[in-house]
Amino acid sequence: MTLYSRVRPLAFKLPAETAHDLGKRTLRTAQSTWPTRTALSAAYQYEHPALEVDLFDTTFPNPVGVAAGFDKNAEVTHALEALGFGFVEIGTVTPYPQSGNDRPRLFRLQEDEAMVNRMGFNGQGMERVKSRVETDGTPDFPLGVNIGKMNSSNEREAIEDYRRVFDRLSPFADYVVVNVSCPNTPDEFDEASPDHLREIFETLEDENDADAPILVKIGPDEPEESVLDLVDIVQAFDLEGIVATNTSTSREGLESPTREEWGGLSGAPLQDRSTDVIRTVAEYTDGELPIVGVGGVDSPGSAYEKILAGASLVQLYTGFVYEGPSTAKRINRGLVQLLERDGFASVEEAVGSGLD
Repeated sequence: MTLYSRVRPLAFKLPAETAHDLGKRTLRTAQSTWPTRTALSAAYQYEHPALEVDLFDTTFPNPVGVAAGFDKNAEVTHALEALGFGFVEIGTVTPYPQSGNDRPRLFRLQEDEAMVNRMGFNGQGMERVKSRVETDGTPDFPLGVNIGKMNSSNEREAIEDYRRVFDRLSPFADYVVVNVSCPNTPDEFDEASPDHLREIFETLEDENDADAPILVKIGPDEPEESVLDLVDIVQAFDLEGIVATNTSTSREGLESPTREEWGGLSGAPLQDRSTDVIRTVAEYTDGELPIVGVGGVDSPGSAYEKILAGASLVQLYTGFVYEGPSTAKRINRGLVQLLERDGFASVEEAVGSGLD
């Protein structure tokens, strides 16, 4: 029995967001000194050459990253590196601070190993995040930045929101993700409409003097035709890739009594659907468009399934909450075993090999 398995029942007695904030404060303390960071690294990092992935003009030490939403304000990036993850995506970062939706807004669905959140892009805003990254320094693994709009912004204002955050934070980012698929923000206009997407990408293209890799995050609930329409736009603008997928509004097959809470569903129930979206995109693009797979990743098998379907990298959030600080080490060690079993020399060699 691990220490986390003993601590988790106590943490789960707290409201989910309270426990999350407490966990981040603990990580913030742990990363504050060299000895504590070194101790974390010694306990949790797992390195193997087969795990390295070269993508977006940088090297990921392993393909297992922390998804946007866990470290919205770049408070614990160094601790997450020490815990053995291969990268982290901060955000969603908005131009100005905003409080998001009212609490409670984060719920555990323990029977389903899932969570529902309706956070609503709460965060400290781009200037606070920029200041923190400058003060703390960027971590020694790739840093992604997920950018979004203010909840009060109309369609025209949203374009400027993306531009502002991109301008402030892209110099620190190894890649930038445009988040137009969150189900927890006001839906006064269609953020994923082709015309709106084109305007966003045209604006960022004009702003992107340093050629920062730009990706777009898509949802799991769109019909295949809409997904492929978006892929066409992504390819037309020569964007670097897709993050698949965001959280879901579906509640099909859930057992937890908290399943009726509104918001975005994450965790184990998304595993199959997000993998289906990854496979659809990979097949449509002949594996030429990089994909970051997220949704239901909590084990070596679930990560490997996404890699075989076409994901070059995978991310998790809910799996980290349920499995604890050894999650990255356990998944990475298991991935090496799966690669060796199937005769692959590396993760890169395995990407998309499960496609028909």
